[in-house]
Amino acid sequence: MKLIKEEIESVEFITETVGKVKKLYIKGPFLQAECVNRNKRRYPMHILEKEVTRYSELYIDKGRALGELGHPTGPTVNLDRVSHKIVELCREGNNFIGKAQILSTPMGKIAESLIKEGVCLGVSSRGLGSLRPTRDGYSEVGGDFMLATAADIVADPSAPDAFVQGIMEDKEWIYDASKKTWMVESVKNIIERDVQQRRLTEQRKLEHFENFLNNL
Repeated sequence: MKLIKEEIESVEFITETVGKVKKLYIKGPFLQAECVNRNKRRYPMHILEKEVTRYSELYIDKGRALGELGHPTGPTVNLDRVSHKIVELCREGNNFIGKAQILSTPMGKIAESLIKEGVCLGVSSRGLGSLRPTRDGYSEVGGDFMLATAADIVADPSAPDAFVQGIMEDKEWIYDASKKTWMVESVKNIIERDVQQRRLTEQRKLEHFENFLNNL
């Protein structure tokens, strides 16, 4: 499965007061279906709607739909970089309008400061799934698509994210149930081969990691 990211810059920032406590939110279209986006990808509505339902039930409704500040380098949510909690994700036409509360975490404080200083920020969805090339020059997202988060907060969303696309999106990711983590498939295959041949010394582990970095 490939790491898939989509950026949207048309989000707004709102403040709500509950009692005497003011809370800052970002709100706008987090996900879009049935259109070819700037990354030349199209999400069929029935696939995106099914995944949003699953994500809402397992994460939003249980208060654990989190997002990070910046561009993460993998499909998992890193708790030390969490900046906001997604509280709503509702369909409006071909869009899914999201609302996320900025948290009082270290990264949330940075996001809040940037917003108050007028920095242009946007959101970027992050998920895993297969891509099927079409004759029309775009790729269609497959039925195995899974959201890692509906929205990370990113700076300058109109700029091409060449670093992430070049390093992460061309890698295959698989879930290692024994370690409860995602890893690049090519690295896992090499490690498993060495385990079978009983050659996985600390030096070999280091070599695998260095080779992985050199081939990104």
